[in-house]
Amino acid sequence: MARGKTIARRAFLIGSVTVAGGVAFGIWRHATPYDNPLLDDLPDGAAALTPYVRITGEAITLITPRADVGQGAVSVQAMLIAEELDVDPAQVATEFGPPDRAYWNTALSEEAVPFRATDRGWLAETARDVMDAPMKFLGMQITGGSTTVPDGYEKLRRAGAVARETLKATAARLHGVERAALRTEGGAVILPDGTRLSYESLAAEAAHTEPVTDVRLRDPDEWRLVGTPVQRLDIVAKSTGTQDYGIDEDQPGMLHAAIRLNPGHGGALRGYDAAGAGGMRGVTRIVELPGGVGIIADNTWRAMRAAEAIACDWAPAPYPAGMDGHWQTLADSFTPDRQDSRLRDEGDVAAALAEGADVEVEYRAPYLAHAPLEPLNATVRYTAERTDIWTGTQVPRFVQGNAAAITGQDAGDVHVHVRVAGGSFGHRLEDTVVQHATRLAMAVPGTPVKLTYAREQDMGQEYPRQIAMARGRGRVSGGRVTAYDLGIAMPSILTSQMGRQAIPTPGPDLQIVAGAWDQPFAVPDYRVTGYRAPELAPVSSWRSVGASTNGFFHDCLLDELIHAAGADPLEERLRLCHHAPSRAVLAAVGEMSGWGGSMGPGEGRGVAFCLSFGVPCAQVVEVRDTGDGIRITRVWVAADVGRIVDPVNFEAQMQGGVVWGLGHAMHGALTYTEGAVEQRNFDTFRSMRLHECPEIVVRGLETAAKVRGIGEPPVPPAAPALANAIFAATGTRLREMPFDRRVSFAG
Repeated sequence: MARGKTIARRAFLIGSVTVAGGVAFGIWRHATPYDNPLLDDLPDGAAALTPYVRITGEAITLITPRADVGQGAVSVQAMLIAEELDVDPAQVATEFGPPDRAYWNTALSEEAVPFRATDRGWLAETARDVMDAPMKFLGMQITGGSTTVPDGYEKLRRAGAVARETLKATAARLHGVERAALRTEGGAVILPDGTRLSYESLAAEAAHTEPVTDVRLRDPDEWRLVGTPVQRLDIVAKSTGTQDYGIDEDQPGMLHAAIRLNPGHGGALRGYDAAGAGGMRGVTRIVELPGGVGIIADNTWRAMRAAEAIACDWAPAPYPAGMDGHWQTLADSFTPDRQDSRLRDEGDVAAALAEGADVEVEYRAPYLAHAPLEPLNATVRYTAERTDIWTGTQVPRFVQGNAAAITGQDAGDVHVHVRVAGGSFGHRLEDTVVQHATRLAMAVPGTPVKLTYAREQDMGQEYPRQIAMARGRGRVSGGRVTAYDLGIAMPSILTSQMGRQAIPTPGPDLQIVAGAWDQPFAVPDYRVTGYRAPELAPVSSWRSVGASTNGFFHDCLLDELIHAAGADPLEERLRLCHHAPSRAVLAAVGEMSGWGGSMGPGEGRGVAFCLSFGVPCAQVVEVRDTGDGIRITRVWVAADVGRIVDPVNFEAQMQGGVVWGLGHAMHGALTYTEGAVEQRNFDTFRSMRLHECPEIVVRGLETAAKVRGIGEPPVPPAAPALANAIFAATGTRLREMPFDRRVSFAG
């Protein structure tokens, strides 16, 4: 065994190793780290260490293990490594890397403990550190929760620094100079006489250099990339139509597949008659699947047509057939025996409301589809020896484990090749499509099978955003909000989602109250209660998860109380807010929008705030009531993420989150009739259209103590800001989404 490989097996902390004649570098932060996945199946004389930088004699490759679903994850991860490695992101290649415990997400624990994000005390921080242990034990290689930047901010920069300093040490040894006398630039080590030694030329020798683990990360004033406007690595490919996605996978000899599943999601297949499909042109196999049937054919269109021709006898859906039953289940859940949590209970709410409430209201938020443009797909090749899977996914280890369970193979014999995904919004946190594709591939061993969901199947088999209901009461006195009581009922998102992965979720589901219980306001009598409704339609994470509904519930109740008190909506929020970064973003949107200025007839502005995923975000929405309906004219949005890694992508994520939140609040709903989803394509599941989109002005603040992500925080304040603006313009309170059930929007 090569010396490099011996070192890697023994230490695996930080270092350098050869990989097929090259060298890999990285960082590992725990005392007993996992083996490096780059060591697997290496030839004699090769070695591998941590999985973030690989250099061969021909190329520099950065491993960016967080999935890219359109949010720019590859670029931001590459930028963090490249900052310290001293390479131009344009001169390197990137890979997602294999599924492996080594890539567990170190930032997931932030949302997994019952402490407010604003609580940085010893107990809260200790709980977060302790919670990281099960995340590591389970190998939670997950992209989600706006964690890509927090997870990689230091880890990936340190990986680049270790690689850089080890390459310098290699050059110093080879040329008899002190490492301190060397510098790096543009992917090369520079000798004192100006000679440039490319990283690639040093790779093989670097495998025999003891890794330099005592590295200093550069100060922000030394940065070349982080914090500056840069072009995303995928912008040219996506602008020219040359970006390959999972749906573009093309393996030699590949067959194609489609499915027909019970429209009552989770319901069984009692029986089927495929006589009309079996003889159709191109059809090669019909395979029974859990809850439905799969068709293998020589192209996707023929497979989909054959699926439509199968006559199926479906069992009923395992949830109420119509929406009245879903809403009634939520209404019946506001009882002590369904109480899941009461993490916010300050003062004496019962006494404050004993003589009645000044405001008492109910809010509703519907199921919502993820509906990314690229429908779900997976390509699988199965043999008795190994299984290969090509797909866009946020959960590669779940994909690997579930496929192994189906094939009966060891997980190490299932090879997942992660692809860029054409959108997700949480959709690709599920892997049912891969499980179906694996079963279909097993019917034709050795032949790759690409399963593509028809749009109608994709949306009909949704694991949508949770349906939710809230009931709120409150009191006001002396022009101030004095009592606030909010109860929220919804099914458990975590129980539904993690249950499909056989991962237990003991204790309260914090997502039931996320974006509500943890808001930084000091109301004298203040209570937020979560009620766990029985499971209804299966649900999953949707962009901003629990806060996507709870931001609407919490802020709209606060706005109604402020109005009842006769106070200014922004000034009263500022008075109640006790968290400096949150006050700063509220003040910022006030200044940006010219809050308090005069408005014309039929015009109105609404302000809203939500702290989610550790990020305070405030928005002001301006609307005008036209003869054709409500038109959103401008939006101002501010957020504080501690450090903005990529200003261009930050602005894009903020604007995209606002559009996502507004569009679904205006038009979005997923409803069930006879157990089946009614909205099965974009013509019936509407979001914001281009002509409806307002000007969106963004400001990013950098005062918070921790570095955070921005993918989800702009979503929760959008709906309440719009509802509050419509009230200001028209006097109509909107307490149920989508809003177009009560008001019209200008076409």
